[in-house]
Amino acid sequence: MKIIALVAVAAILLADLFGSKSSVGGPMTDLMVSFLIMLAVGIYESWSKGRGPLRWIVNIVLAIVGGMVALAFMGMAMESIISTVHFEGTLATSHHPLRYIVDVAIPAFTMLGSWLPLQIVDRIASRPAH
Repeated sequence: MKIIALVAVAAILLADLFGSKSSVGGPMTDLMVSFLIMLAVGIYESWSKGRGPLRWIVNIVLAIVGGMVALAFMGMAMESIISTVHFEGTLATSHHPLRYIVDVAIPAFTMLGSWLPLQIVDRIASRPAH
């Protein structure tokens, strides 16, 4: 998971440095990288625990749903923080410190959002029946 986190942060930072700064291209690139993070977490968890094909599908779906929920919460938090700071203009073209914080927070929260549902399901599935 540490390698996935490092590659995810590096991918977002590289996309931010060399990618599109437009109002559509930049967020779509971030979403694509986030989706790849969700897939990587789901596949890694399935692979590392030696699950069957049904569990692979469940893990990947849970990772995607959890990652999307985390991104939604991240978006709401960003919106409230930006309005609190009274930031004007576009974050993608500025050199405000918030831009770099967000670049690291997006993959971190995406990974956490993808990983948590998998851990919850593993705990529930591994409980002994009474």
